[in-house]
Formats: sequence, C-alpha cells, structure tokens
Amino acid sequence: MSENKTPSGIDRIVGQRLRWRRRELKLTQEQLGEKLGLTFQQVQKYEKGVNRISAGRLFEIAQALGITITYFYEGVDELMENPMTVSVHEADHPPSLPVIDTEAMELVTAFQKIGDKSLRRSLLETIRAAAATSDTAPKA
Repeated sequence: MSENKTPSGIDRIVGQRLRWRRRELKLTQEQLGEKLGLTFQQVQKYEKGVNRISAGRLFEIAQALGITITYFYEGVDELMENPMTVSVHEADHPPSLPVIDTEAMELVTAFQKIGDKSLRRSLLETIRAAAATSDTAPKA
C-alpha cells in the first residue's frame, strides 16, 4: 500500500482553520512561525493546504494557539460531503473551500464569543433570513 502524501481537501480545511485561529488571535504568520520554530513561508503553506501537517505538528500548533486538535476537524464531515464544494470539472481534485473575506471572519469571531445559545440561534436565523431575501431579490 503506497502512502499518498499529496494534500487533500481535509488538508485545505485544516489549513483554513489554522488561518482563522491565527487571525482571531491577531498573530502574523511570522509570529506563529517563531512560536513553532518555523518560517512564515511554512506557516503560509500549511494555511493554504499546500503542505500537509503531521499529527505531531498539528498537536504543537493547537497548543500554540490555545485550542484542542478537534477544533481543526469540527464540521468537516459536512464540508467534505457537500456536493456544492466540488466543481464538475474538478471532481478528481480536492473540494474547493468557500472564500472567506475579512468581514466574514470578523463575523464568525464575534459570533463565537456570544455565550447565550438562544441569542446565537436567533442571530443565525436572522442572518439566514437576510441571505434568503437577498437570493430572491431582483438584481439592479
């Protein structure tokens, strides 16, 4: 059995989560690299999913970011199974991740800080309703 060392869709998701957490902590790639004994280029490659992160390195990264390893895998099953993330022409390639802009990252960061579950649920429903309205609104 040959071992495939090519990064996969899961590597890209883990990399994106790494980027989210690093930015949430307001760390640069260089600062995180210093904590881990890596160059900022290596951190960048991990974040883009270009290079795979070994289990040991992922454990070190989680410790440096003050999280558990499970943070990197929460909700991954749904992302990997969502047919919307795989284009017809790239079915043999890893699924592409949605582009998350700075505003969306700020929204997620602020949302995660809300401790009241019913308030979070209410806000989520409000956002879903707003998104559904904008999907059906005529384009100008």
